[in-house]
Amino acid sequence: MFWRKQRAAIERFHPLHRALVLERGFAVSLRRDEWEPLIASLATHHEHVRRRRWAPPERTREVVVPLLRIMAADMRPDGVLSVAADLRGTDAKDKHGPTVDLPAQRPVLSIKQTWVTDPWLRMRAELRDGSVLELAATERVRKRLVRKRNPRGKVKMKGKTRSTHLVRVARRLPKGAAVYRPATPPPGWIRVRVKQGGARVVIRADAKIVGERTGAELTEGLLLLSTEPFRWTAPAAQRRTS
Repeated sequence: MFWRKQRAAIERFHPLHRALVLERGFAVSLRRDEWEPLIASLATHHEHVRRRRWAPPERTREVVVPLLRIMAADMRPDGVLSVAADLRGTDAKDKHGPTVDLPAQRPVLSIKQTWVTDPWLRMRAELRDGSVLELAATERVRKRLVRKRNPRGKVKMKGKTRSTHLVRVARRLPKGAAVYRPATPPPGWIRVRVKQGGARVVIRADAKIVGERTGAELTEGLLLLSTEPFRWTAPAAQRRTS
């Protein structure tokens, strides 16, 4: 009976809200204002469903929704915002590469290593100034299982993980927009490339965010990287396109 009530509540949610709960992700393109019903539906989730197993993935509230709001604020009403979110996490088996044996020296008996590749978020927004902003985030996790014999002769297993987020942002400028080098360089953890020669200039910013991160820390890193391409746009060009 309880499950039926919870399932009935989930069925009343926005379709993308249901996809986040049941499938842990979605891929869709909507106009700017069509995202607001999803955000409103997510905001009421805990009023109707309280069990943790039926909650949306944590990165929904901590990362995806804040990015949706910020990007939508820079878009015109008919602009399209595309999102592909795979929030199943790094435990999904289809994201795991092959397990390999690494060389080991005593007292270590064996080391098994697996790489996990999790391309968990892609976003594309048509902005008000005529440019297009694209963002992609991929988590790479190195998992090691170490088998070791201690001085008393007992064999123990220990797991070690190391996480790195690879984030890429590209801003395709409107035709005729000028580019200039900002007075201060980007932070050392951000690499910027400007591709010229065509009708539309593309500014790319790449970064590695190393280590386990909370949702708030990830959001801050993604936002800092997303704003970097805007520092390379000449103010005069911004005024002409606004």
